[in-house]
Amino acid sequence: TEMHSTLPDIVANLSLPIDHKRVSRFNISRANVWEGAVRGFKRSTYSESCDMLVRFTNDAGIYEEGIDTGGPRREFLSLLMKHLKDRPIFDGPKGHQFLVYNANAVREDEYFLAGKMIAVSVVHGGPGPHFLSEDLVHYLAGQPSFKPTVNLITDEEIGKALQEIENAASLDALQECIMRHSTMLQTADCLRHVAAVEEKKEVVAEYLRWYIIDRNSSVIDRFKDGLSALEFLTALQQHPTLLTPVLCHFEKQFTGFELETLFKPKLSPSGSNRRLKESLTLAYWADYLLDCEEGEAAVSVENILMFATGLTSLPPSGLEPLPQIEFLDDSPFPMANTCSNLLKLPLLDSYSVFKSQMDFGIQNSPGFGCL
Repeated sequence: TEMHSTLPDIVANLSLPIDHKRVSRFNISRANVWEGAVRGFKRSTYSESCDMLVRFTNDAGIYEEGIDTGGPRREFLSLLMKHLKDRPIFDGPKGHQFLVYNANAVREDEYFLAGKMIAVSVVHGGPGPHFLSEDLVHYLAGQPSFKPTVNLITDEEIGKALQEIENAASLDALQECIMRHSTMLQTADCLRHVAAVEEKKEVVAEYLRWYIIDRNSSVIDRFKDGLSALEFLTALQQHPTLLTPVLCHFEKQFTGFELETLFKPKLSPSGSNRRLKESLTLAYWADYLLDCEEGEAAVSVENILMFATGLTSLPPSGLEPLPQIEFLDDSPFPMANTCSNLLKLPLLDSYSVFKSQMDFGIQNSPGFGCL
């Protein structure tokens, strides 16, 4: 039931059918994440119930070291969700996008692919897309609440016409307005005789429903087919309250304090000289996170999370293994192992040096600048 489940539980259940003995391979160049992803997902041997093995080939064409036990996969899925929102299959304002018909994308079966990519990302421990309109997601989840507003419409002329209808102050003005825009309303099958000025709300609501859902219903259905991978669509319909935020935009920024509590330090024995150095470094780390949050450092809190885990926000599945901090004697720069969610901090003598080395190390990591 909706009452007793948590989001990580739901995702853990959905991931049970994944066979960790078999892999689907993805060879990804950071310079063109989308094309590599499409090749991988369209491979005839690809199966969403296989583990994903992601290998980034860096720009010089050399394979980056490290077998994938999660880090490269999470980073790939993060980058993929970011690329997805710029595809021509979506329209609408930033963070509130809905599906639109695009003939080329229909030929390429991109709607199915996009739905499948989202289901796979969430169930395989990556992020959700966080950019779909609530109205589209409510519709996908089979919920009746459909309350779109005129500002979802990016077409200026249509937006202006609807605004005029909404602003009509009298019945005469409304009737005149409806006549003037009769062709547009006729297309959506919502041209009608109005007998009261209040009816303007229904006219606008009907048009919006046609604009966002009805005229795109064939591609929405294909997107749903893709979203059905790994039973994700079924889960969305069963647990709409928990899963809707995974697909929709949310304002909440990840804070430095949340990051600090997320990473547990591995400390030397109490009273040792090394422990004193580690404690000092943890104070630098806490201050550095505050600087990142307040815009006083060269990187953001999201950049640090990406550096350490391959993700810019916490995934619906929760983070496995639990993030940890270790300390470095032999490097002045931070290091990370995104597979084990391990961040290694340098032991340095002053905060100013710590800060500049952190900035430099994170800005020069492979995933930086791809966000």
